[in-house]
Amino acid sequence: MAEYQNIFTQVQVQGPPEMGMDPTGGSIERDRTNSASFSTLLGLFGNAQLGPIYLGTFGVISLATGLIWFMMVGIDFWAQVDYSPALFLKELFWLSLEPPSEEYGLGMAPLDEGGWWLISSFFLLISVLAWWVRTYLRAEELGMGKHVAWAFASAIWLFLVLGLIRPIMMGSWAEAVPYGVFSHLDWTNLFSLTYGNLFYNPFHALSIAFLYGSALLFAMHGATILAVSRYGGEREIEQIVDRGTASERAALFWRWTMGFNATMEGIHRWAWWFAVLTPLTGGIGILLTGTVVENWFVWAQLHGYAPLD
Repeated sequence: MAEYQNIFTQVQVQGPPEMGMDPTGGSIERDRTNSASFSTLLGLFGNAQLGPIYLGTFGVISLATGLIWFMMVGIDFWAQVDYSPALFLKELFWLSLEPPSEEYGLGMAPLDEGGWWLISSFFLLISVLAWWVRTYLRAEELGMGKHVAWAFASAIWLFLVLGLIRPIMMGSWAEAVPYGVFSHLDWTNLFSLTYGNLFYNPFHALSIAFLYGSALLFAMHGATILAVSRYGGEREIEQIVDRGTASERAALFWRWTMGFNATMEGIHRWAWWFAVLTPLTGGIGILLTGTVVENWFVWAQLHGYAPLD
């Protein structure tokens, strides 16, 4: 029957593992692993095959430097609770590795006064950038577009603004975000209070609009494809070149309910742009805060969309 497949009754078909474009391990896949396995649990949410995996030089660099960052932050947390496993688990969400205080400016601080934050941040920066290079080179060698790399770059932009670019512009590492769950949230709250409420920052408003919008678009698209998966709607490439009843029904549904439908390709462009613009506009808003605008509420009053009294 055509209707056996839905969100609750997904069928997992397992055959010989797909080893890629060149199963002999030629130029494209010369440095990858040579085995694959299957996970029934992961198959409930995506492709059940695990592997092969390609790391390459930049993948190894990224994992190594990322692990160094993780261990440095973790050991600092461990030391804060006097190496007590029970306290570590109890206080984990309250533990924090803080950047140097304002007195050190952009200079090096003693290890226990922000030096560990500086050193670990250097390794985190190398890790993130190396992983970006890896995504770019993998796409290039496979003949793909660079959409994934540029989407990742948008997230890296916000990461760099928070931890590198804005602190340098402000002249102090103290402006950067600490490593810790609640300390991160406290930093965000204090940042908004210090600069007159980020809700009056127009780029923050754009970022939130794109955040909610991208969540809505992905939910709409995911729901649509699941709704027509009984007609093969998940085989989207086939539907693009040989439009079938799944695409016809999906398009008709959205024309009926909202008067407009994106194409099978176009919905991905909509979602890509909305998602990418979330950290891009957010980063602009953060970068302008304290460097160009000292108080967003006062700025909004001057521009006519905050109350004057």
